[in-house]
Amino acid sequence: MASYLLLIVEPPGQRATRSAEEGREVYARMGEFAGQLQARGKLLACESLATDTEGVRVQVREGRSRLIDGPFTEAKEMIGGFFLLDCESREEALRIAAECPAAQWCTVEVRRAAPCYE
Repeated sequence: MASYLLLIVEPPGQRATRSAEEGREVYARMGEFAGQLQARGKLLACESLATDTEGVRVQVREGRSRLIDGPFTEAKEMIGGFFLLDCESREEALRIAAECPAAQWCTVEVRRAAPCYE
């Protein structure tokens, strides 16, 4: 077994194109997907993230910290949320990513959890 992270990668501003009702419907679909993964014993954690307008990036260089408030104009994509899964294989993680409702309006990036030296 290995842990895989499904990152929900959204185009910036996409959420603003939805009505409040459409946003709640999308959120409910993702919640149902999480429930299905939990029932299958695959879900370790999941969370939806606020838009990048609320994000802050922290950098420390030469002992000095720097805060950079969002939105991040250089960013072409925004991480909208994640699912952390326990999978038998990469192929299983890819199959689950293809089942994710967000794959219909975003990109679902699949990453295996691993030490940074690999």
